[in-house]
Amino acid sequence: LVTTPTGLVRMPDGHLLAPEFARIVSRGELVVAILGVDQPPFFEEHDGQLTGIDIDIAKEIAAKLGVKVSFNRDARTFDAVVDLLANGQADMAVSKLSRTLPRAEIISFSVPYVRLHRALLLNRVKFAQFAHGRTVPDVIRSYDGTIGVVMNSSYSAYVRANFPHAQVTSYPSWGAVLKALDAGEVTAAYRDEFEVKHVLKQDPTASLRLRVVTLEDLDDTIAIGVNVGAPALLAYVNQFLAERSTKLDVTALLQASNN
Repeated sequence: LVTTPTGLVRMPDGHLLAPEFARIVSRGELVVAILGVDQPPFFEEHDGQLTGIDIDIAKEIAAKLGVKVSFNRDARTFDAVVDLLANGQADMAVSKLSRTLPRAEIISFSVPYVRLHRALLLNRVKFAQFAHGRTVPDVIRSYDGTIGVVMNSSYSAYVRANFPHAQVTSYPSWGAVLKALDAGEVTAAYRDEFEVKHVLKQDPTASLRLRVVTLEDLDDTIAIGVNVGAPALLAYVNQFLAERSTKLDVTALLQASNN
């Protein structure tokens, strides 16, 4: 394939493409990195079929490029999804990926397609013992109790910045964090408001034991990851998201988690 002085690739039929698109079109498929652990309603597998918000986005982008889509689900943690992309094993990552500064050192992020607040899920009994009558905002402002997070997730980084005095324990999964919270091993769990509110939605009786505190001033922005060497693809993804009519927020996500 011939490259023009401006760095574009002339395809066999004569039309020009930026190099990242030329690779995808020549291959005939868009390779998308997605976490190997289901995160409904973003992505989940039933009978070998992947469905969800992120799957729809990936399929729509592939359709606009006129290629098939394939999913690389080798990663078992969110940070491993970033590594897959950074190592060139995917064209993009659409995987409920939070934008963080350490990740931005090795991949590029699109504009956010979901903005969530960060949130704490508190064990009511443990928190009351810890608070000694102080108000929730007072305790949270300088929180130095125990917090559980999912290891190798954005929250394992956020927690150090947002709660520098807390005693942090990392767990292999969100389920393991919730188990520890219920058992009183930790007083609080830290994640996005969707996952935290979803716990109470799934089990309404949980509100007797647990309490949600939404941190309105702290955002968790979910975006598409693209390789740093693919600026034209990043611009394309941003344009795609700007034109997309489906707008997502925590209410839409909680509704989607019904289906």
